[in-house]
Amino acid sequence: MASWDLSVTVEDLGPDAPPVTLSVTSDLHVGGVILKLVEKTQINRDWSDHGLWWDQKQRWLLRTPWSLEKYGIHADARLVFMPQHKALRVGLPSGKTLRLQASFSTPVFQTVMAICRMINIRHPEELSLLRPVEEKKKKKDKDLEEELHDLTGVPLSSVSRPCLYNGMPAHFADSANMEVIYKMLSVTQPPPAPEAIAKQYRPASVVDKAHINGRWLDSSRCLLQQGIQENDRLWLRFKYYTLYDIEPKYDVVRLTQLYEQARWAVLLEDIDCTEEEMMLFGALQYHINKAAQSEPQVLSTSTAMDDLESALQSLEVKMEGEGSSASELLVRLSELIKAFIHFRPKKLTLKGYKQYWFKFQDTSISYFKSKEESIGEPIQHINLKGCEVAPDVNMAAQKFLIRLLIPAPEGMNELYLRCENEQQYAQWMAGCRLASKGKSLADSSFQSEIQSIRSFLAMQKTNSGSHGNAAAGDESINTHSLVSPRYHKKYKAKQLTPRILDAYQNVAQLSLTDAIMRFLQIWQALPDFGLSYEILTFRFKGSRKDEVLGIAPNRLIRIDLGVGDVVKTWRYNNMKQWNVNWDIRQVAIEFEGNVNIAFSCVTADCKIVHEFIGGYIFMSTRSREKSDTLNEELFHKLTGGHEAL
Repeated sequence: MASWDLSVTVEDLGPDAPPVTLSVTSDLHVGGVILKLVEKTQINRDWSDHGLWWDQKQRWLLRTPWSLEKYGIHADARLVFMPQHKALRVGLPSGKTLRLQASFSTPVFQTVMAICRMINIRHPEELSLLRPVEEKKKKKDKDLEEELHDLTGVPLSSVSRPCLYNGMPAHFADSANMEVIYKMLSVTQPPPAPEAIAKQYRPASVVDKAHINGRWLDSSRCLLQQGIQENDRLWLRFKYYTLYDIEPKYDVVRLTQLYEQARWAVLLEDIDCTEEEMMLFGALQYHINKAAQSEPQVLSTSTAMDDLESALQSLEVKMEGEGSSASELLVRLSELIKAFIHFRPKKLTLKGYKQYWFKFQDTSISYFKSKEESIGEPIQHINLKGCEVAPDVNMAAQKFLIRLLIPAPEGMNELYLRCENEQQYAQWMAGCRLASKGKSLADSSFQSEIQSIRSFLAMQKTNSGSHGNAAAGDESINTHSLVSPRYHKKYKAKQLTPRILDAYQNVAQLSLTDAIMRFLQIWQALPDFGLSYEILTFRFKGSRKDEVLGIAPNRLIRIDLGVGDVVKTWRYNNMKQWNVNWDIRQVAIEFEGNVNIAFSCVTADCKIVHEFIGGYIFMSTRSREKSDTLNEELFHKLTGGHEAL
């Protein structure tokens, strides 16, 4: 076979060095090309991490037994010989930046897994990398240097669970400097200065939020294929909000970074909350900061002992449930079986609430015009299994609303229940939550659910007159570091201080871990939690105007771009199939009940929508029995599209 010349640029020789010319034949395999290159450069070093990158085709030639002919490489090919792992700057939710070695040749999904293993974050499938939003140019270089923490010396491990030493991965125990970095990862940061909050990019509308979500990297392609170069800066963030199997003993870093992401979402108004909730968020941040400074960092103990303790607790709960007497179950059922409830079928309707007589039975509710008519046929019978249950509570105004999204063939029906008092709300809310999971009121978790709801309500109660002494000792509290800029303009610091300290009285007894968990629980209970407004705008079939698609952990939401109203909601568990036409970039989804929708992305790649839908469906397949093994192949099948093949 005739030989021909192949030019290869060797990155290690420097940017100005000319390409190395090799005499090759078409049947020479890639490994042979690499061997010729190494011999010709005459540099004595470890070349095992190097690989060939085909610039025109934007792909790595990693199958070394393949011949040049099989790859389709000819004399005009521009090949680069370079390391597969390079330095990357990774911005964490806490605002700190790590510099570490990342793989530029594997899919981003695997790169994220390796980064999470390095910094001890379990369930890396919930996170991903995205391009950062442009920062305002103020002393940028100086600030960046101060925040850079170097981990480039840490080797990347393929072990799913790293070996722990004193509760941290062994590589962080090598030196005092590395221990400082691990503490930075696992301890919450102090509240940011108001100037730092003001400097951050704040999305002003759904369109702005869609722009940010368009920055997620493609999980199926490598960093180099997406234009990421050595020493570039990317953000590591939680992308999928189905937070699974959180265990504070093992998830110190995961919990801390999740808290930081939630805190910044609240401070930058990325998620809407009421004024009362904002004061509670401020109080929890204040308490968490105080507790983090005073409490020693609790690191995990022996894995075997933890597993034994967990098994014993599980057995204890199971036995308690089995030991419930029939009379106790009857008491529970009678507590919730009937009540007068104010009812409204939709939030934006002009009609007010009407009072009906409600019955709760198994996983369904029925309502009647009056108590006397409850013997006959109800006005409506509503099955709550699979529904969405969300709170809408204002303790100061004594408003206790339960928002229900009921699955229907054409989407989701929205209705509201207004309870008379706190006790009724706690019982009905607990019942609705259990029913949505397919559990009846006889379930053993019913009382604990009521208790959890009541303790959450107690946190939002104001303690008039109780904050006087606390305020005197805490005059240094910087309230503008604890609330979003909207409240900086609305209230002076001296007006915010008593309100935050008032809410603080309700959380002051919580431990650091409990306070962080409580912050996350309140964040997860917000109506817009987990909503990713994707790819800016969409054109739906049969619609001439552009619209927005909101993607939640369990449903898709069609939003009118002009008004901001929710037009339609579809749940994943009603989805039969979805297809993507990659040629015309159109997504088509078929739901039960012969409901079909199709939309094309106007300003960005539909791959991001496809990946979100497939990703959330993948998250729903996880189970505790398989929690240690990640089905990477299934993830790529569901999210990779045509590239997964």
